[in-house]
Amino acid sequence: MYWTDEGYLLSKNNFGENSIIIEAFTLKHGKYAGIVYGGSSRKQKRNFQIGNKISLDWRSRGENRIGYFNIELIKPISPLFFDDKKRSISILSAASILKILLPENQINENIYYSFEKILNELESEDFIKLYINWELSLIKELGFETSKKINHNDDTKKALAYNRNLLMENFIIPNRLKFPLFRNILENYFI
Repeated sequence: MYWTDEGYLLSKNNFGENSIIIEAFTLKHGKYAGIVYGGSSRKQKRNFQIGNKISLDWRSRGENRIGYFNIELIKPISPLFFDDKKRSISILSAASILKILLPENQINENIYYSFEKILNELESEDFIKLYINWELSLIKELGFETSKKINHNDDTKKALAYNRNLLMENFIIPNRLKFPLFRNILENYFI
């Protein structure tokens, strides 16, 4: 099996001496995991920052076997915000939410494009309001409509707490998931 796609890096973990296992959210294949040989080498390491846009070539010997990625960097996003903790944590928070909530190998172009939009608008003055609205649209896209509307002119802390409660009630608690650490850190920046 073989395919090529574009996507965003959601997570990476060391695997063996010089390789990593990554999860990427792709446009045409959904969330996919695979091994990148040499991914932890000095030459490759810079490409594997959470939130970076990448081109992926995926190969596997069978549908139920773990595949292997060849990666090329399309657009470095995370490095642009290394000196801005709030924006960096926003990237990590959004990626970790997608990592735990999205099913494997299921295409969702609406979520893909909304994630891409929030990453592209991180330089905006109102980035946190855009992030809050992104979480609400994600919750809606995953099938949970909220009857209560929150006024985003309220302070950011209240809006983030409201979204956290929606995530907890609809996804985290029923599925016995662990709430993403980076999402908690993001909320703590706005206390």
